[in-house]
Amino acid sequence: MKLGSQGLEVSAQGLGCMGMSMAYGERKPEADMVALLHHAVAAGVTFLDTSDVYGPHTNEALLGTALQVGEVRGKVQLATKFGITPDVRGGCAATRRTCARRARGSLRRLGVSCIDLYYQHRIDTTVPVEVTIGELKKLVEEGKIKYIGLSEASASTIRRAHAVHPITAVQMEWSLWSRDVEQDIIPTCRELGIGIVAYSPLGRGFFLRWSQTGQGTARQRFPQESTKVSAREPGEERTHI
Repeated sequence: MKLGSQGLEVSAQGLGCMGMSMAYGERKPEADMVALLHHAVAAGVTFLDTSDVYGPHTNEALLGTALQVGEVRGKVQLATKFGITPDVRGGCAATRRTCARRARGSLRRLGVSCIDLYYQHRIDTTVPVEVTIGELKKLVEEGKIKYIGLSEASASTIRRAHAVHPITAVQMEWSLWSRDVEQDIIPTCRELGIGIVAYSPLGRGFFLRWSQTGQGTARQRFPQESTKVSAREPGEERTHI
């Protein structure tokens, strides 16, 4: 299926790889996760999602290992992200220097010459989004990334970013209990021809029966996440419904 209007085509269902290296229980054996990735690709799930903060770094390295087998790279579309930086004030860094440096690191760990979809994982409110997208545009021109995405951005920020370079996809939490994106973000993306990638579409496992066995319910595992009020950007309220 087409994701957005810039030419990227992906499988209708994507595979979020974060849980293979962090969160959602103990870290899994690498061999098992590589086998899982290969099984997903064989089943037609070829849109793989990761980030340099997952691990950190180990999740991208895991995908890099899986891609070395056979002709897997030619069958998948890789999405990774940058920006979340726990050790800096505000937890985000998307400066001019950061963009290229983080992209080079992801390329090295993934073992590829080009990233299909590169997201700004969170908005760095100390840097105008126009500056960050301008740097990502340079990476597109250099052939290091193909498409640009945003994750957890407001409608106004999406418009500002899209004016600098076409945004291919926006990734947001969207599920039965997190529907605030339907108010203005989804309409904005549709107006601009931007694809929408939903993360945690099953409510972080809350809507799955298996979440109530073995390791407890999703609300037991993520009590704060399931009830919190947070913000995508300062001044913007966000609630779980």
